[in-house]
Amino acid sequence: MSRCLFLFLAISCLPCAFAADAVQANGDRRQSLDAGWRFYKGEADGAEQPGFPDAQWTEVRLPHDWAIEGPFDPKLNPHTGALPIFGTGWYRKWFTLPESAKGRYFRIEFDGAMSNAHVWINGHDLGGRPYGYSSFAFDLTPYLNYGNENVIAVRLTPEDHSSRWYPGAGIYRNVWLTSTGPEAVAHWGTYITTPAVTDARATVAVKVEVTNQGPAEAKVTVQTTVIDPAGKPVAKAGSAVTVPSKGIQTVAESLTVDRPQRWDVEHPYLYTLVTEVVNADQNVVDRYREPFGIRTIAFDKAQGFLLNGRHLKLQGVCNHHDLGALGAAVNRRATERQLQIMKAAGVNAIRTSHNPPSPELLEYCDRMGLLVMDEAFDMWRIPKVPNGYSKYFDEWSERDVRDMVRRDRNHPSIIMWSIGNEIPEQSRADGWEVAKRLTALFHAEDPTRPTTAAFNISDAAIKNRLADEVDVPGFNYKPMQYAQILKDHPEWVILGTETASAVSSRGVYQLPIQKYEKDPSLQLTSYDVIAPPWAYIPDVEFDAQDKLPNVLGEFVWTGFDYLGEPTPYFGGRGAGNSADWPARSSYFGMVDLAGFPKDRYYLYQSVWSKTPMVHVLPHWNWEGKAGENIPVMVYTNGDEVELFLNGKSLGRKKRFSEPVELPVGPNVNAGKQIMSKYRLLWQVPYAPGTLKAVAYQGGRQVALDERRTAGAPARVKLVPDRSTIQADGDDLSFVTVRIEDKDGNLCPLAHNLVKFDVTGAGAIRAVDNGNAATVEPFHADHRTAFNGLALLIVSSKAGEAGSIHVTASAEGLASATAELTAAKQ
Repeated sequence: MSRCLFLFLAISCLPCAFAADAVQANGDRRQSLDAGWRFYKGEADGAEQPGFPDAQWTEVRLPHDWAIEGPFDPKLNPHTGALPIFGTGWYRKWFTLPESAKGRYFRIEFDGAMSNAHVWINGHDLGGRPYGYSSFAFDLTPYLNYGNENVIAVRLTPEDHSSRWYPGAGIYRNVWLTSTGPEAVAHWGTYITTPAVTDARATVAVKVEVTNQGPAEAKVTVQTTVIDPAGKPVAKAGSAVTVPSKGIQTVAESLTVDRPQRWDVEHPYLYTLVTEVVNADQNVVDRYREPFGIRTIAFDKAQGFLLNGRHLKLQGVCNHHDLGALGAAVNRRATERQLQIMKAAGVNAIRTSHNPPSPELLEYCDRMGLLVMDEAFDMWRIPKVPNGYSKYFDEWSERDVRDMVRRDRNHPSIIMWSIGNEIPEQSRADGWEVAKRLTALFHAEDPTRPTTAAFNISDAAIKNRLADEVDVPGFNYKPMQYAQILKDHPEWVILGTETASAVSSRGVYQLPIQKYEKDPSLQLTSYDVIAPPWAYIPDVEFDAQDKLPNVLGEFVWTGFDYLGEPTPYFGGRGAGNSADWPARSSYFGMVDLAGFPKDRYYLYQSVWSKTPMVHVLPHWNWEGKAGENIPVMVYTNGDEVELFLNGKSLGRKKRFSEPVELPVGPNVNAGKQIMSKYRLLWQVPYAPGTLKAVAYQGGRQVALDERRTAGAPARVKLVPDRSTIQADGDDLSFVTVRIEDKDGNLCPLAHNLVKFDVTGAGAIRAVDNGNAATVEPFHADHRTAFNGLALLIVSSKAGEAGSIHVTASAEGLASATAELTAAKQ
């Protein structure tokens, strides 16, 4: 492959006449720089210089996470997944600009690079950015060659013990090249708010920053147009402005949208603001598009959170940024899939734990109607790990906060900014000073949203006044204290910023039901009764939230399992001989690392979702236990459930009428059993066959679920989530791999090794099975099923349309095939 990429650039003048189709085709100023990079892991002296020989480096396409390739190593830190997240990595990219590009201005934009990034163009030092979650940009213009080659070089030096979870390593988010004329909208240069909204009309307030990089002042007109999803203009405004040479000018406009469609979690309606800069010759010299929503938010001490004037409990999850087997490398489809799975559980809010998220996550939250707590930091000056952000806080925190807000503030999904998570400064008498400074920074860039922070030492945070310095105090794992906090501070509005932290493994059931710290299997029962000492089972938080409707809601730890932090199996922490090896990822998720829901997912769904549902557990393969009582739990949002075994009714139970006794952690109810009204329980003498739960609402059957005793594994089955994907080299199909008996029943105890073959216009991107305690590689053509399931992730090939043939085979089982299609847009 040639190392040179010729960049096709927009012409310097665009048609002035407004046309919806012209605006929709927004290729005017920004294009992807993800293709055609070369990568080297290790030190490479002089690699920033154009003449450095890189022909033997590995060709990669961004986003790229070098650490996810492994291998897992028992000597490495389990907090970060026992993966090689540290070291030095170099990236280089060659490209050519035509002579006709002279007079244009070029900026390279990184959505994020992990971490301690340093960037050069043609050997010229552009600068760096230490925080791996910050987006940043550099002006390339003074150092470019026209009609000849250019080379971008990026050096990353992530450190060990820099994170409490898996951060990834590399240029793991997208990279862009922006090209404009001298007069243009600045980087992140529009700010859109909707200060007044009624059914009849909405005021859209806009601030536009216009830059002039030319040698003389420029007289331009800034035209702003609001268009609806169909491309129809619904509001327009314009102002003439003079922009000084090498300067910037802010233009403020107020537009009125008649009969606005409001953005809501159930109706995520998005408008687009199109900003055009028109020069003295009446040519459009820049066009900038920004999606936004018209909505109102309020936080009321009596009513809680109000979206468009309507009370809404936050049914949120905390999620780290990794995408399971794909690592930290951003992928649009993988991001969308995670959010779709969460939405189906009734989740309406995401906390970006504990860092600014990818732009793609916010884009999908906007589109799908998910609220967002956008979080900045996991630490301030006081370190939690030796090489964490505390090393850079004093120098970089203001820049990181301002850039975060300016990048993200037009997203209607974002309802609050978090200044930090479980910050050690809670215990310092002067900690409030830092909280006050950070809140002021957020308010300076966006006064329309409140700040919050996640306090886990509530008494200290209150005593030392950190809780006074945020607009909405958040508390981690304190449901038993909500009422007292509100009594002591009646003017406060509060929420559970991190809740539950129950741990479990998908498909694992250990009898009798009991709470324990660890198990030799390195798994944890899916009866959902286990939580670490600081935490508790979901039922405790449900009860607290139900009793206090003015508490804004909760953010569960976590929606998905994530790489690293395999609580409680930390063992010797990298000693190399730990009895807890190879546990290397978390058990906290209501969904496992592969994206398969655990039973706990359905417990939350039964409380949060309006769609009729019922879920029964455990599996029904209990060989050798005939006649013994098996605890059967049922989760439903119906009024009543009837349980059947082999067609015989085992009776009906009404929801909330027969509380279930459950073990809990030591910080809840003095460690004694609690009674949960959110579950139904039967003791069922085991007999092979079919266990069926039927849910009723108002006496009418609304949902059913069943478990069948499976026979011996007989076949593999493939279930793609999508049969057609885009032929762009980035789109994915997530293929569920099932081990079934001859009748098509899932074999819930199967652990067969499955081998994959993918040919045609696709390739294997990764494999997984949701097992938190395995060192099988993610980049492989095989995977052992975990409790009957595995996952194959298939990607398209860039620019190659056609059929993708998938085959899965396992020794002694009938093979399976699936046909996918890669299609060009």
